[in-house]
Parts: sequence; structure tokens; C-alpha cells
Amino acid sequence: MSAEARLEQLGIVLPNVPSPVANYVPFRLAGNLLFLSGQGPRDDQGNALTGKVGADVTVEEAHRRARRIGLQLLSTTRQALGSLDRVEAVLKVLGMVNAVPEFKDHPKVINGCSDLFVAVLGEAGRHARSAVGMGSLPNQISVEIEAILAVKP
Repeated sequence: MSAEARLEQLGIVLPNVPSPVANYVPFRLAGNLLFLSGQGPRDDQGNALTGKVGADVTVEEAHRRARRIGLQLLSTTRQALGSLDRVEAVLKVLGMVNAVPEFKDHPKVINGCSDLFVAVLGEAGRHARSAVGMGSLPNQISVEIEAILAVKP
């Protein structure tokens, strides 16, 4: 089943691609590689979701925020390629969690994005990944995720 058909089957509607907040582009296509800029979670009105995981934000809420970012990254991918069906594979995901120093569940947070990629893209959604903690992130967002994808010709 195609990724676009899976989206429909799962009842997923992708959000609008957020506008960059600084001097960068949301994506860069280089040959058969698509580089997606890091994004933070936004609510339905486009407001940044902030807070430190392990203090202000629970693991479960941070997981939901990582899934929201995954939706945003898929939306950016569709904008870049015209269709998610052009994704050959998600190669690498870097997930950054704005967490208290003693926090240890970074992978559980970033699974929100990883699980979504596999649900929508199937085996092409499985990827290499890093899930790391940060002392802070821009505008105090709780999670930031970037990705590199291989694209079908």
C-alpha cells in the first residue's frame, strides 16, 4: 500500500508546513537525498509547545509532541516531493529532548515520531536514529526533530 493511501486509511490529515523562524529553509533536496530541517511541536493554531520534559512535560505528552513533529516532517516531505510515495527510505532521524539533567527516557519520547514514520511509510519508515537530551532548545520547545530521507528518482 502506498504511503498516501496509508495516510488516508489511518485518517491522518497532515498539518500545514510551518514557516521558518530564522534564516534557513524547511528542506533541501540534493540528488536523491532530502534533508529536513529540525522542527519543534506546534499546536493546531501554530503556537510552539514548550516546557522541559521531566519537569513541566510528562514523557507521554512529549511522545505526543514528537508524533506531532513527525506529522509536520511528513507534511514538509510532501511539499518537497509532491507525494510521500516518492520516499524510498527514512535514513536518519535526530531527536533532541529539552529535558531535566536526570531524565533518561529520550528514546521513549522520540518513538512518537519513529512509530508514526513506520505506520505511514512501512519498512521505508524504519531508520537509524539518535535520541539525545539537551539543556535547552530554541524558544524552550520541548522536542526538536530533523531527518534525512532517500528519494525515489
